[in-house]
Amino acid sequence: MSVQTKKFKWIYIPLIILVFIYMFPIYALVNTSFKTEEEIKYGPVRLPSHPTLESYEAAFTRLKPSIKNSIVMTLFATILSSLVGSITGYIFSKFSFKGSNILFIVLIMGFYIAPQSILIPLVLFMGKLGLYNTIFSLVLTHTAYGVPITTMLFKNYYDNIPYEIVDSAVVDGCDVPGIYRYIFFPLSMPGFAVVAIFQFTNIWNEFLFGLTLTQGVHSQPITVAVSNLKGTTVAAWNQICAGAIIATLPVVLIYILLMKFIIKGLLMGSVKG
Repeated sequence: MSVQTKKFKWIYIPLIILVFIYMFPIYALVNTSFKTEEEIKYGPVRLPSHPTLESYEAAFTRLKPSIKNSIVMTLFATILSSLVGSITGYIFSKFSFKGSNILFIVLIMGFYIAPQSILIPLVLFMGKLGLYNTIFSLVLTHTAYGVPITTMLFKNYYDNIPYEIVDSAVVDGCDVPGIYRYIFFPLSMPGFAVVAIFQFTNIWNEFLFGLTLTQGVHSQPITVAVSNLKGTTVAAWNQICAGAIIATLPVVLIYILLMKFIIKGLLMGSVKG
């Protein structure tokens, strides 16, 4: 065995240690979720002697209203932000007007505004509209906060579509909305798939807006409801862990089943021609 081969083998040792460090919290989460309340006191490492699904049943019962809220919020916000981002991305990609570059930069900067910096004016604004403590307030917030990134993703996607298509449509008498409706929108299905996956995972996992703009199970998303499983006295850690797994399951399934589209989204617009 050569010296280079020995060095190559030694590289795996720190990698294995890092994988163990990363996977241990996941193991503890899953392991604890199958334990009874009596077995929790033995710690997260010891396997349960009598695995049970009671914690999942209890957590699902308490999270059921919030699961519905998250589904409604995520679907509507994903559709709206993707559709608006597609239209604005189409305009910025294929039509140049005075100040378009500056306007695009200003729009994209909205993605980098820290959510914590707008919480107070956001709550006041939703209160004046009468939307505070409603699912619709979360839909509007996530739509507005998602438009900058969806616009950038769609612009990069449309930049790969030849401009000659626009010229041909104009010659045939098609106006700007018609070009989008009959040409770009049908060609955007792969882009919509990628952007929808990106938006779905971000909106489903979001916690801060849900905590700030809602109160009570009738409007809270599942991320906030999971944090409330701990109660005010003794925490039922098996139910909390089961609830966390239930909350993350949709996102995990999406990443497993649609990994091809996620990788495509990361590369969207990176290669020209």
